[in-house]
Order: sequence, then structure tokens, then C-alpha cells
Amino acid sequence: MKKLLEGAIRPILAIIIAVLVGGIVIVATTGQNPFYAYYSLLVGAFGSSMNIATTLTNAIPLIITGLGIAIAFSAGLFNIGAEGQYWIGAIVATYIGYSVKGLPGYLHIPLIIVLAMLAGALWGGLVPGLAKVYTGAHEVITTMMMSYVAIYLSHFLLEDGPMMDKGVIPQSPIINESAKLSRLIENSQLSSGLFIAIIAVIIVYILMYKTTLGFEMRSVGFNQRASKYAGMNVATKLVTSLGLSGAFAALAGAVQIMGVQHRLYDSFTSGYGYTAIVVALLANNNPIGVVIASIFLAGLSTGAQEMQMRTNISGQLTDVVVGLIIFFIAIEELYKIVIDRIQKKKQKMA
Repeated sequence: MKKLLEGAIRPILAIIIAVLVGGIVIVATTGQNPFYAYYSLLVGAFGSSMNIATTLTNAIPLIITGLGIAIAFSAGLFNIGAEGQYWIGAIVATYIGYSVKGLPGYLHIPLIIVLAMLAGALWGGLVPGLAKVYTGAHEVITTMMMSYVAIYLSHFLLEDGPMMDKGVIPQSPIINESAKLSRLIENSQLSSGLFIAIIAVIIVYILMYKTTLGFEMRSVGFNQRASKYAGMNVATKLVTSLGLSGAFAALAGAVQIMGVQHRLYDSFTSGYGYTAIVVALLANNNPIGVVIASIFLAGLSTGAQEMQMRTNISGQLTDVVVGLIIFFIAIEELYKIVIDRIQKKKQKMA
């Protein structure tokens, strides 16, 4: 519990400082009351059942993708290509969703989930993982390159390609009813994908903290040499970690297609793969923390519109706050220096 609290201090400090600096930016650039601006933001994110539903809808892909990023981070790997793996999951879900007919929903949806996760695991783990193990290629480069390949592959499939629907608009056919997730609240986009996200959190928590595989992946992330000396197969753990990371990012794409989009658009851009990096950083790779961080960032995005309507402050200000959070998390050494000085002063006074 003590380690959990110590790990939570840094992201909480980063959020508080970012919100304070964001308030200063509001006053300096618009002259508006920052307290009213943040109040409007909160109302827009959590002020009604529909607003909460929208926030949770936006949080679902962040939670699932954030879990994937957290797995890679825990193993000492920086999977920056989650955006591409998300696209791969969306492509597979869309194709299986409209091309496979005659299956009941209780078979069609699991089939999509399994195939999307398998495709994401191969996309994230096979090429970047094997390249890192056998050639030493850094996963930042390989996962990013694979991400671009995935995005351009989707353009190829939709722009007069094999997945383009009839007409001039580059979009896929709509998936079958048996492939759609049920709505939890009428007139909202909140779907039963929320339950898939909760199950994913439980699975990742058990995997990382209650199994030998999870312990070994975290051990490899902490110290590869010591893990190898202890008899662990480091290469296998690296490939497995990247594969699992890709699988969860792809699951997020599949859930988004089945629960919200129902078809793939050529102009479909998510950004979830990049925002999920912030989620994992904020959460310190803890699955429970991933949920909290995802709802926080989704709330910023949802509430920005209400803030803009009430105060005429640009919704882009939330992007500034997110950027500040990343900045204040990144300067980890500054916190260590401050804490060390405080502890030294206490020791002198004792």
C-alpha cells in the first residue's frame, strides 16, 4: 500500500501543478475566471447522466489501449505504435463484422475480439519484437514504422480498395447487427464495451501481479541482466510483452468499431494510441490507475465543449493542460531533487 501511495504522488502532483499553471494561462490569455472555467469543464464532463455516458464512451478505448501501453512499459519497452495496432484491430473487426453472416451475436462478437487481438499481437509483437531480439532494432522506431504501415494500409483498403462500400465516399460497409455491442443508455454511444474494458483491467491486473509470466515481464523491465542471470528467457518475454501490448491496442479498435463507429471511415482518426501513452504514464502502469487516468483525460475532452460554450475559452486549452501534465511528469528528476532536499533538511533538524 505504501509503494502504491508513493507511486501515486508524482502523477497527482503533476495534475495539480498542470491545473494551476492552466489557470494562470486562462487569466493571462483570456482574463476569465479560472475557477468558473474549471467548474464548466467539470459540469460538461460529469454534470448529467448523458455527459457521464459520453465521458465513459471516450474513456473505453483509452482504458484498453492504456493497458497495452502499460504492459510494454512494465517490461521496459516503449510501444509508440499503439495507434497503428488500434487501426489493425479496427480493420479486422470491420471486415469480420460485415463479411461473416449468419452467426448469432454471442459467437460473432467473441470471434471478432479473438481475431482482432491476434492480429494486433502479431502486428505489435512479431516484427518489432523479433527485430529487437535478433537485430537490436529499437522498438520506438519499429513500432512507429509499423503504425504508419497500418494507417496507410487502411487508406489502401478503403480508397477504391477491397473494403470500400458502394458510392464515392471511402468507407466500409456497416457491420452486421450481430457484431454490434448493445447500448447501455438510450440516445448515447455508451455500449457494453464498458464491460469488456472492465474485464480487460481485471485480466491485466491478474496477469501482471498474480502470475509468473507477469512477474518475469516486470523483472525484465526492471533489469534485463539480472533476469537473464536468474534463468529467465529475456527474448521471449520481450516479444510476449510487445505482442500483448499490441493485442490490447487492437482490442480497443475492435470495441470502438463494434460499439460506436459500426463502420471504418477513411477519415477515421483516433489519436487514442498516443493519448494512451499519457494514460500509462499517469497511472504508473497500474491497471487500476489506468482506469482513473483514462476517465480523467476523457473528462477533459468531453468537458472542453461545455467550457467553451460558457466562457468562450477555446476547447484547445484542455490540450494545453494535457501537455503540461506530460511535461510535469517527464521532469521526474526535479521531484527527486526536491524530496531529497526536504529529507536532508529534516535530518539536519533532527
